Amino acid sequence: MSKLQYFTLILILGLLSTISPFSIDMYLPGFPAIAKDLGSTIDKVQLSLTSYFIGISFGQLFYGPLLDRFGRKRPLYIGLVIYIIASVGCAYTNSVESLIFMRLVQAIGGCAGMVAAQALVRDLFPVEKTAQAFAMLVLVIAISPMVAPTLGGYLVASYGWHSVFLVLGAITALIMVGVYFTLPEGQLADRSLSLRPKAVARGYWDVLSNRQFSVYAFAGGIATSAPFAYIAGSSDVFINIYGVSEKTYGWIFAILAFAMIGSTQLNHILLNHFTNRQVMKVAISYQVVTGLVMVAGTVMGFLNMYTLIGLLFIFLTGHGLSNPNAMALTLAPFSKNAGSASALVGAIRMGLGGLTSAAVSILHNGSTLPMVLVMAFCALAGLVILLMGERRISLREKHSFSA
Repeated sequence: MSKLQYFTLILILGLLSTISPFSIDMYLPGFPAIAKDLGSTIDKVQLSLTSYFIGISFGQLFYGPLLDRFGRKRPLYIGLVIYIIASVGCAYTNSVESLIFMRLVQAIGGCAGMVAAQALVRDLFPVEKTAQAFAMLVLVIAISPMVAPTLGGYLVASYGWHSVFLVLGAITALIMVGVYFTLPEGQLADRSLSLRPKAVARGYWDVLSNRQFSVYAFAGGIATSAPFAYIAGSSDVFINIYGVSEKTYGWIFAILAFAMIGSTQLNHILLNHFTNRQVMKVAISYQVVTGLVMVAGTVMGFLNMYTLIGLLFIFLTGHGLSNPNAMALTLAPFSKNAGSASALVGAIRMGLGGLTSAAVSILHNGSTLPMVLVMAFCALAGLVILLMGERRISLREKHSFSA
């Protein structure tokens, strides 16, 4: 594979993967305007974010078997068309309840890009190169939080929050054109795979029962759901509590997104000297420490906007280090059913992300505490699961070797 082919492939897969991050981040500056325009409240508008995570979670379980059964592209096209239609529906909604529903439909369509991109990485790259490929995808994805909220802030300020969803639909239409002309087919359709509910459930159970998958899917999933708490609460924290404008919030979000970009590049260097497991463990460990400092600072009253931004920057670097390594370790045992495996890990992650954002909404009290508390809890829980899971894997391997 030439450098140009590699760059084009990573770019297209990265753009597919950015559909959902753009959908999550781009309308965040519009939360106050949406609440005012629809006669609702911030915590109810936050539920449209939760419904998006729920849609991604269940939608990925739906697309996984389809991608294995019919190949990668046909289900992908269907999902992208659903997304475009739902985006128009979001733009012209007239109540917060209908917005919550249309965001659910939008997510069900958009998640096809995420699942297909992950499966194609496993299809097109050797196992020893998947962590680097995922790291490059994270780099492309990490650019979206720098661009999306800033663009969204200007769109909201200039044309109203409805324009955000129309632009999202137009961007996805362009991505679909790029997929048609440049993306390889990947693994071909496997007509032997059954789509009957019992067979699909058995396939997912086979994936879930793999010990390596379950440990890294849940440890990585709950640890990397911490940024979803930040996403859910940050617009309220910075716009309503600290009083910044929508445009300024977009720039703050962009600066913090740089934390993930820089750490993703650092991951390439670290993998030349350390294993995926080592990098992941250290990254989540210092997220725990940073998260606890944010909680203590909020409770004790020494956390202002600038110290919060600094601590969030440090915390989010851990996401850029742990996420690609967790994905590589989770999908490493699979080849034939990589579509189902990537769908299941995505469903787990987004399901946990939905719970995380819902927790921020439920705990909403007009302060920074709900956001930082949930972030710290996610990092701590992820580290505990990782340490306990790896210990069980190690004991099992020793027992098998002794036998």
